[in-house]
Amino acid sequence: MSHQEASVKSILFALLANLGIAVTKTIAAVITGSGAMLAESIHSFADCGNQGLLFLVLRASGKIPDTEHPLGYGKEIYFWSFIVALILFSMGGLFSIYEGIHKISLHEGLKNPVVAIAVLLVSMFFEAASLYGCLTQVNKLRHNLKLRTWIRKSRQSELLVVLGEDTAALMGLTFALLSIILTIVTGNTLFDALGSIAIGGLLIVISVLLATRVKSLLIGQSSDEQTSSEIKIWLEDMPEIEKIFNLITMQLGPRIMVSVKAKMRKVDSADQLINNINKCEAELRMKNPAIQWIFFEPDIKN
Repeated sequence: MSHQEASVKSILFALLANLGIAVTKTIAAVITGSGAMLAESIHSFADCGNQGLLFLVLRASGKIPDTEHPLGYGKEIYFWSFIVALILFSMGGLFSIYEGIHKISLHEGLKNPVVAIAVLLVSMFFEAASLYGCLTQVNKLRHNLKLRTWIRKSRQSELLVVLGEDTAALMGLTFALLSIILTIVTGNTLFDALGSIAIGGLLIVISVLLATRVKSLLIGQSSDEQTSSEIKIWLEDMPEIEKIFNLITMQLGPRIMVSVKAKMRKVDSADQLINNINKCEAELRMKNPAIQWIFFEPDIKN
């Protein structure tokens, strides 16, 4: 499975789940008057917008390179993933905190809390299904890496964002459920307001973590360690190359740029040297189709 195919499936799973959940939560928020439920509905609508944006940009990032963008549009997915993280912070986190503070001052009680609990339980089921779908795609890509290690090393910002949103959504629903149950048990509406504030704080933390992780990709990051090591091994095994002086890789969305400085085996003519370099480039692209650009510099010293 290609990395992009896994990302598309994860985004679609999350989008469909969140759209249904968002509408259900909104109806429940109006019926119950719960601040935590309203915060959760806004969170779900924000997630829908984020995932729709990621889906469109994932398609756009595959546009053919042109004279103004000779290395293509792959890094566009990093920019919009960063924007999505900021939206999660502003629309989700800050609004939830505002709603919680607002509820504290109003002292409004909950109406039909059983409806809120039922909606939250159903939402938790669908969010868990969405998270499971995302993790299924991630597991196909991370191989033997631990999940935490994959998150730290992955170059797929769109999958990281979906995983972060699904995790935040499930945790947020748990906070909302606990706050409503505590409100019913104690009769104190403060717990509902605190639930909304806790959801906001959670979204802000997840947002900052995502933005920090995507920032490295946005600035310019090499391909993952495994891919870079494989490229180096492939080059060293090529009979046309005597020694690798320097190897630079850069991840540009779904595509990879490779820059090589190497000492080539002695040949009888410049034409033969060029043919050997072309052969090395063709073999690299055959071994890893994600490699789109190769800059090869033959030299005799580092």
